[in-house]
Amino acid sequence: MEDPRVDAYINKSAEFAKPILRHLRKLVHKANGEIEESIKWSRPFFLYRGSLIGNMSAFTAHCSFGVWGPWMTGALRLEGITGDGASGSVGRITRLEDLPSDAVLTGLIREAIKSLEEGKASPKAEKRVPRKAAKAELMVPEDFASALAKTGGATENFSGMAQSCRKEYLEWITEAKRAETRGKRIVQAVTWIAEGKKRNWKYESR
Repeated sequence: MEDPRVDAYINKSAEFAKPILRHLRKLVHKANGEIEESIKWSRPFFLYRGSLIGNMSAFTAHCSFGVWGPWMTGALRLEGITGDGASGSVGRITRLEDLPSDAVLTGLIREAIKSLEEGKASPKAEKRVPRKAAKAELMVPEDFASALAKTGGATENFSGMAQSCRKEYLEWITEAKRAETRGKRIVQAVTWIAEGKKRNWKYESR
């Protein structure tokens, strides 16, 4: 199911990015007709039965595409794909030719779905499935969302945190009085999040 907000995201992206994003979107839905779309942290995300399985992003000079799963690194290596660790599963994408074949991409998406159905999803992915009524989505500033997307695993880890943990990071960043302080906090927050740490991890009992 397509989300009109994703149409808007694609339409406002740079010209080079539009055919890339449209192609990726088409492949995702071709892989499985039950996949839904959403916008989280200012980026298009893909969900299967309520669980996040991947996302795509457009930047000034490149795009990124990620498919999530604890098996992903091994699966990519088998296909001869080595991402740079900071730009999604398949590295920086500046043209359609940078993408793996359609068969490889749809295969990765279907493998992610299969893992979810067989209960092989990582603990972080499982945390994304709400057990109670969903709370209002927290608004993530554009500069913070961009920094997360540029750091391997950071966006996935952040989305897997409890809402209270995400709120602690967001308040810490937005409460900064100076732009310099805000920038430093964003860098530090992204580093900790990529490592799977909460905002106040230093004070947690060991």
